[in-house]
Amino acid sequence: MTQGEIGIRQIFGLKVRELRSKKGFSYQDLSKQTGLSVSYLNEIEKGKKYPKGDKIMSLAEALGVSYDYLVSLKVSKKIEPVVALLQSDFFRELPLDLLGLDAQKFIELISANPEKINAFINTVLQIARNYELGRENIYYAALRSYQEINDNYFPELEKAVKDFKNKFDFTGYLFEKEELEQILKDYFKISIDYDRLKDNDTLRDTRSYYSIVDQSLSLSSGLTPAQEKFLIVRELAYQYLEIRERPLETPPQRNYSFAQLLNNFRASYFAVAFLMDEKEVISDIRNFVRSKQWHDQDVLKILEKYDATPEMLMQRLTNILPKYFGFNNLFFLRFTNKPGADGFKLTKELHLSKLHNPHANELNEHYCRRWISIGIIQELLKQKKLETIARLQISKYLNTKNEYLCLSVAFPNSTNTEEGISITVGFQIDSKLKEGIQFLEDPKIIEKEVHTTCERCPARDCNERAAPPWQLDRELRKIEIERGLNELENS
Repeated sequence: MTQGEIGIRQIFGLKVRELRSKKGFSYQDLSKQTGLSVSYLNEIEKGKKYPKGDKIMSLAEALGVSYDYLVSLKVSKKIEPVVALLQSDFFRELPLDLLGLDAQKFIELISANPEKINAFINTVLQIARNYELGRENIYYAALRSYQEINDNYFPELEKAVKDFKNKFDFTGYLFEKEELEQILKDYFKISIDYDRLKDNDTLRDTRSYYSIVDQSLSLSSGLTPAQEKFLIVRELAYQYLEIRERPLETPPQRNYSFAQLLNNFRASYFAVAFLMDEKEVISDIRNFVRSKQWHDQDVLKILEKYDATPEMLMQRLTNILPKYFGFNNLFFLRFTNKPGADGFKLTKELHLSKLHNPHANELNEHYCRRWISIGIIQELLKQKKLETIARLQISKYLNTKNEYLCLSVAFPNSTNTEEGISITVGFQIDSKLKEGIQFLEDPKIIEKEVHTTCERCPARDCNERAAPPWQLDRELRKIEIERGLNELENS
């Protein structure tokens, strides 16, 4: 059964279960009154079976309701939110299969205890409303989970890239933009427009737009050559993989389904895998981690070699490091900030193996200024001429044993050059990392004690603090109250 098939059978089953519980009937009790077997009743309540008219009449009489009520979509207040969820487009679009869940099993779980599931659903909805989380927030969270459970490595897309290269006789690891444009134009009949988005202030942050009507790909005039190549190859991926459900603009700005966002990820993965050849990158990483000393320029040289954006490089690292080097305990972060702005916005994150620190905080708290992700943007924006920089830091979390080796690259936003962006890949320092990265012992690597947000940080003497630790103080106050109550009880 697919999620799209969920409907009247499941609603009927929920109603039968609720009515049976109200009557205090066991399956055996209802079986005796209706002549239906216990196993058949069980399958009805799970939404697997929908009985014929005479059996529905028997159920209605035994449960003390009318035939019409039992077959209608009308339900009690208790299970109304559950039914609303099952009938919603949102539920049908949830990627249960990609997350290793079966739709029927999910329905059976709901059917087993709809009142508790109802309370859970209401709780989630209230949290989402309080924090202004929309459908897209949940879809992006589901997409991240999909990446994480696959260690962000997708063999079928890697193979598709190799097949594409063979089909169009691509060799080596460096590709000319003009050659890629020509394939898009000649083979897929799609033209490229460099003027359509030009001087459009409303769409100044839009990097590309694909027009279905005239089959053209419009690119922003402010893009770097590396960004242009990425967007052209991503369009080639859409066409070559025959992807029709997709966002039309970059970055996606409108309300899209999960399938569309997933396809956007697939096409983007394809583009990065094409532009940063798997075997070549593996060789470069092997040489990189064997170095006894850390040099900022080594990262910039790799960017230059592939004519890649920092985000492409860091994303490629999250594909290859877990798969081929066994570095599974890692995270990926993307921060943005404008000159003079107080806050730093976390716009993308990925955590493999577990939820590492740092991670997103949607409470308008101030991320720790000692994070390399934040510090490198501050360093970037102090430059007279904003140029890409790379830094490395060992971050030790206060009052924990957690240590992370964090590699970060900062660069100006090409469509808004006053805005700084940082991309960070962090590795939890464990025995595997110590064995695999030779420069980890380099004394030149900066070490800093860090925390999560200023509002929760116990470091009272921190010079980089951007806000008082009021959240921490509130927690400490709770502990004091609990201690006082315990003393009162024991006195």
